[in-house]
Amino acid sequence: MKKVYGSAKEALDGLLFDGMFIAAGGFGLCGIPELLIDALVENGVKDLTIASNNCGVDGFGLGKLLDTRQIKKMISSYVGENAEFMRQYLSGELELEFNPQGTLAERMRAGGAGIPGFYTKTGVGTVVAEGKELKEFDGETYVLERGIVADVSIVKAWKADESGNAIFRKTARNFNPPAAMCGKVCVMEVEEIVPTGSLDPDLIHLPGIYVHRLIQGTHEKRIEQRTVRKREAV
Repeated sequence: MKKVYGSAKEALDGLLFDGMFIAAGGFGLCGIPELLIDALVENGVKDLTIASNNCGVDGFGLGKLLDTRQIKKMISSYVGENAEFMRQYLSGELELEFNPQGTLAERMRAGGAGIPGFYTKTGVGTVVAEGKELKEFDGETYVLERGIVADVSIVKAWKADESGNAIFRKTARNFNPPAAMCGKVCVMEVEEIVPTGSLDPDLIHLPGIYVHRLIQGTHEKRIEQRTVRKREAV
């Protein structure tokens, strides 16, 4: 099966339709699928539901899709540094389903593992649990959360072989693997594609069986919050 494509546009060809559900990897601006997001903007597909830890920042990452009004609903755990995200939500232009961070990651992982739902204590007694099934285990109350299965996953890895076996770096590993798992089709962008068999199997974070299409590209890697300290006098 051919997995390596020449561009983000080619890799998404035939997969996009209005009203679709997309799972997007990344944590803040770390490890986000920049090239695939740009291809979504260029395509113009609209009324999207996107599950992602956050929605980028103003004018970058998934924030670009907010600027073009292509997102109908976000399933996220953090609004954060995106003023346009907040504005659209408060004005009623954007639907928002808040999920605790760990719950969102597990919903993605569960969907990818074929698990339709699971119980967790997180959110019990809050608006997160409203309208959901509650059940008691060993004297403690738990809320039922549904696994996420997306039409398409868009994710970014550091390195992958031609079969899609992937390695992530640092914080980029937080949401990219579960996001990749839960898509019916997973499209991954990487900084480097190497020959199949050249990666140590013990270092693989995501098996290639989850990855259907793969591209290599150059990334801006913008820093969300730059924190520095003054140079100490010698």
